[in-house]
Amino acid sequence: MLAYESYTDEQLTLLLKKEDVKAFEEIYHRYWKLMFSIAHAKLSSIADTEEVIQDIFSDLWNRRGVVEINNSLKSYLAGAVKFQVYTQLAARYRLKQNQENLAATIKPGQDLAADEIYRLKMIQQELTAASNELPERCRLIYQLSREQGYSNKKIAYELKISEKTVETQITRALKHLRAVLQGILSFL
Repeated sequence: MLAYESYTDEQLTLLLKKEDVKAFEEIYHRYWKLMFSIAHAKLSSIADTEEVIQDIFSDLWNRRGVVEINNSLKSYLAGAVKFQVYTQLAARYRLKQNQENLAATIKPGQDLAADEIYRLKMIQQELTAASNELPERCRLIYQLSREQGYSNKKIAYELKISEKTVETQITRALKHLRAVLQGILSFL
């Protein structure tokens, strides 16, 4: 049997669809450095870059039986990196905008009591932590919908899933966040 290093990308993709772990490992070893350099050029943070690469490979493995790679594997993975980087940068931007909007609601000369400031920060931290607790796919769909304003149809198209799945995941995320928010508000 040939060593996996000698297989073409097309052969590795077919083996991946058959749940061949060695093919998956070869794809990882073949492309992780390229993917890392693309992501790191935009994100600058090694931790964020590693998270993007891990998310892509986790998603590739989870969708191995249904993933459609129409062009080259290299192009597919580079596109996935760009999409994940965009998602992460958009989430950062939204968080910054939310913080600026919150700061703008405080009028100049208006003093908030220290405990009010503490409560607002606590709520924001808890909601961020709660959204990070969501399963990866659910969190991504929630962020695309609520933080980036994507329509359910666009999310379904981008992630190659049904609109019903998008709706279900958004409902799941909102239910979780509502429960967390109710707990926070009852505590305060």
